[in-house]
Amino acid sequence: MTRAFLTFLLMVAVATPVTAAERSAPITLVIHGGAGTITRAEMTPELEAEYRAALELSLRTGYERLKDGRSAVDAVEASIRVLENSPLFNAGKGAVFTHEGTNELDAAIMDGRTMMAGAVAGITIIRNPISAARAVLEKSPHVILIGRGAEVFATAQGLDIVDPSYFWTEKRWKQLQKALVDEKREGAIGRLPDPPDPKYGTVGAVALDRQGNLAAGTSTGGTTNKRFGRVGDAPIVGAGTYASNDSCAVSATGHGEFFIRYTVARDIAARMEFGGATVAEAADQVVMKKLVEAGGTGGVIALDRKGRFAMPFNTSGMYRGSIGPDGIPHVKIYADER
Repeated sequence: MTRAFLTFLLMVAVATPVTAAERSAPITLVIHGGAGTITRAEMTPELEAEYRAALELSLRTGYERLKDGRSAVDAVEASIRVLENSPLFNAGKGAVFTHEGTNELDAAIMDGRTMMAGAVAGITIIRNPISAARAVLEKSPHVILIGRGAEVFATAQGLDIVDPSYFWTEKRWKQLQKALVDEKREGAIGRLPDPPDPKYGTVGAVALDRQGNLAAGTSTGGTTNKRFGRVGDAPIVGAGTYASNDSCAVSATGHGEFFIRYTVARDIAARMEFGGATVAEAADQVVMKKLVEAGGTGGVIALDRKGRFAMPFNTSGMYRGSIGPDGIPHVKIYADER
């Protein structure tokens, strides 16, 4: 090795110093695909394999971004897009139907380093709502765009636009038909059943990148048979989605009205930031105690800057997974897989 080449290597090292965070941040990605009444009794081996494969693909896709040194925001968007493209989950392709027989999608993403956030709600033609939310974060002075306005903005940004029929699936259509029959029989017209659906297929991801920065994202089709432009917690910063380098990144899934009322995501972060709780303690206090006492069902994924994470849920199951610095994906579905 020549002296000139050694000098060149030294110059490169000096010009691109490695920060302490870059040396120590244990890149981590945690995802969820919804919580609810999920039991082995109702799951065929084939369907379970499909869910596990989709979750693993999401983990590996996001992890590749982190391994390559890209941002936590990049990893969150990439992993959620995989789940949005699968008909298995209530987000993107697999979104549930409204009372009117349409699919109205919501999503949010937040950068824990800058505290910038972007969200969309009530959209019907954007293939990947999480990408629309990121466009709002990066290309708009606003935080939330809804309906037609969000769609015009996304179109102008060159995002993938599809015919609304893209989101139609037989499984979700049948769920709506059953809900309409139940609604008429039970006289529940004008209000959401409680809970509105025993399964919450909302998807989400939280990530920690090499630079020590956090990000969170959530995407959903809402609840079957929803009316009147209902929007849940997923696109609401502090309710279903939150990220701050001062505490943690959180993505939630469940009966959204409760997550909004109790600002679940921000509550978890605040307990860490001001109360000194660990990420596991804070998440458990909110999901397993506060929400349960209020009658709210669901779960969260939460991740701190040391790569520690929690995945509590107060239902019989939650599609979830994690992947850390070793690059080995871990996927779980049932409560006894804790």
